[in-house]
Amino acid sequence: MRKRNNPEDSGTLLDRRDPDLKQRDRQGPGGDAGGMGKPFSRLGLMGKMKRMILWLLVVYVSIPFIVKLCPSIQAKLVFLNFMRMPYFIDLKRPLDLGLNHTHNFYLEPETGLKIGVWHTVPAQMWREARGKRGDWYASTFSSTHSVILYLHGNAGTRGGDHRVQLYKVLSSLGHHVVTFDYRGWGDSDGSPSEGGMTSDALFVYDWLKQRLNDKTPLYIWGHSLGTGVATNLVRRLCDRGSPPDALILESPFTNIREEARSHPFSMVYRYLPGFDWFFLDAITANNICFASDENVNHISCPVLVLHAEDDAVVPFHLGKKLYNMASQSKSLSGHKVHFVPFPSALAYRHKFIYRSPELPNILRYQRHSAVVQAGNEKYDVSALRFIV
Repeated sequence: MRKRNNPEDSGTLLDRRDPDLKQRDRQGPGGDAGGMGKPFSRLGLMGKMKRMILWLLVVYVSIPFIVKLCPSIQAKLVFLNFMRMPYFIDLKRPLDLGLNHTHNFYLEPETGLKIGVWHTVPAQMWREARGKRGDWYASTFSSTHSVILYLHGNAGTRGGDHRVQLYKVLSSLGHHVVTFDYRGWGDSDGSPSEGGMTSDALFVYDWLKQRLNDKTPLYIWGHSLGTGVATNLVRRLCDRGSPPDALILESPFTNIREEARSHPFSMVYRYLPGFDWFFLDAITANNICFASDENVNHISCPVLVLHAEDDAVVPFHLGKKLYNMASQSKSLSGHKVHFVPFPSALAYRHKFIYRSPELPNILRYQRHSAVVQAGNEKYDVSALRFIV
């Protein structure tokens, strides 16, 4: 009879081998657990990296074609009006931003289109301004204090922090400051365009002139993209024979094509063949020019240019180039055209020139030759007839 196998002895010969031999079998010929695990894992990681690089390349190549096919994208990148910074502020309450002598109201440059406006009275009036309504603010235009119409740049609203700080500085120097959000910005109605921005600025300027007496100085101050609006506005005013008392350009550029080519965002495409055709022509297709370099040949009022050497958004050389063009303009002959640079060591960059302790001296009326110092540099501001 056959001997029946004992269940306890049913293991194979392999189970009875040396434990070290079994361990080597599990490790594989290379001695690593899992056999080809690491090489396969390495190949998988390299495959993922290759796929990622391929996708990035596809995106990089696709963006120029998308912008060319949809030029409205480029317009949005120029205006950036959808970026409402700082967020969650109530533009109807400038008091929340420390402007306790500012009135919020709305004007209607076109039927059915309203734009939000702020009027900040001179700091000397802040106590009297508490609790006052619009009628009182309107009556203050009859005072002898000069008025500055401030045109802000792209992105954000009239409540942007650096803008609010400048209003405070100008107010402390005894000026009314009137600013507004162009159509499509902040709580203003409509959609942005260069023509619309200029029309809004012209409407507010005319609204102010109707409320000021003939002897009250009215100045126009533009910053960044707002300098393009400012030169458009002043050119129109000069063409009709009613120039402002002065034009102040803070961080200006020559025209939007040169600014777009120099902007940090364009760095990754700047040297791409066809850059102008893909990106710059898309801006022009939206009727966006902001040609300050052309406008200065039609302007006939004093011009002051302020620019920080460490400005990375609007490069310093563009502001200097615009100044050189303005200083050679025939229409500006006989008018003061001045340029004040701010050294990089001061770190004013694109939007902090308001921090300069010399700004009051730069803006103040100089009866005689005077010199102001910015950092280690001194600049002659003799006979500046800008702000009284």
